[in-house]
Amino acid sequence: MNKALETLKTRGFLQQCTSADGLSKLMDEGPITFYEGTDPTGGSLHIGHMVPYFAFRHLRQAGHKGIALLGGGTARIGDPSGKSEMRRMLDYGQLDKNTDAIRTQLDRFVGFDGKDAFSVNNKDWLANLNYIDFLREIGSHFSVNRMLSFEAYKMRMETGLSFIEFNYQLLQSYDFLELYRRHGCRLQIGGDDQWGNIVAGVELIRRIEGAEVFGLTFPLVTTADGKKMGKTEKGALFLDPNIVSPYDFFQYWRNVQDQDILRFLLMFTFLSEDECHALCATGKNPNEAKERLAWEITSIIHGKEEADKALSGAKAAFGSGGGDKQAMPRKEISRSLFESGYNIVDLFFDAGLAANKSESRRLVEQGGAFVSDSGGELSAIGDIKITVGKEKLNAEGELILRAGKKRYMLVIAK
Repeated sequence: MNKALETLKTRGFLQQCTSADGLSKLMDEGPITFYEGTDPTGGSLHIGHMVPYFAFRHLRQAGHKGIALLGGGTARIGDPSGKSEMRRMLDYGQLDKNTDAIRTQLDRFVGFDGKDAFSVNNKDWLANLNYIDFLREIGSHFSVNRMLSFEAYKMRMETGLSFIEFNYQLLQSYDFLELYRRHGCRLQIGGDDQWGNIVAGVELIRRIEGAEVFGLTFPLVTTADGKKMGKTEKGALFLDPNIVSPYDFFQYWRNVQDQDILRFLLMFTFLSEDECHALCATGKNPNEAKERLAWEITSIIHGKEEADKALSGAKAAFGSGGGDKQAMPRKEISRSLFESGYNIVDLFFDAGLAANKSESRRLVEQGGAFVSDSGGELSAIGDIKITVGKEKLNAEGELILRAGKKRYMLVIAK
């Protein structure tokens, strides 16, 4: 197997390939051009989007040329793959704004140099297509029966598939054709939910151009307990620090299950395989490996400075020594509320550790609400009628709240 493909395989990326032997032979002959597509249906990528882009960087490091395709055109329809219902349609102005934001995030991660890695927007060739000509040139090569055999469409047929979504596979296949014609692109990569669309593009190019191109998919990553990776109590693990703070991003990885550490080190960091295995060797403290995982990926996504701050804040919160509590997430609250006696339910809600008062009340009643005293010692409060007074504040007018085992907040009384 080609060395670059072997790297992807040993790091856990490979799921399906249209022809592993053919692709390996092509890559042995010299650098190839590949692409990964992302629709700007939101203003930020989340960590689930990034699996193909970690593979993107491995392929680029091996000397291959990568294209990040931004779906400013396809997002006007919406991909039905992996969705139980039709996506909400966004206006074109919002899609353009999302495209710019996502391109910035990808540029920071990939490093577009305009030569070996660059981005394109399929709006450039899709937005002004003549529908009749498109159906004659492209649609005539698609079998409805074949399309319905793919899992993405079979699933949606049970809940309802709109005609506009049915066109999506044609458009994505046309993207591959355009990139083949414009840039000599021979490989499309993506998540395994894109398998049907990718295969359709491979077949379209074979029919129209008589050329052999390839498709490669990566697993849809789940945690050891079967949950979708990157899902938090607040939702998806977004890259935008205004949605998910670098500290919360760090904490997600710091708290992964022991069974997931090695898999995530291999997939979501660029540490060598030997170093990943050494961190997870028998007898090693798994918390050290989790801390390294969290620091590495936070550094990759948010930069080393933010990773250092998050690590320092975590050490302070969990009392492991050497940390700086000022790096913890913080919330400023009026001192007068403590002077008059701050109800514990209101405090945890106002501090942002509960989505609503009902959740805050349950947190207290179930023994998951912890408050520090003036000396910094945390203790549980289980009575919803308890009030927190100014005597809990330290000399700097601060206290620490903990919700459950993992979420902390530094409260500053002003």
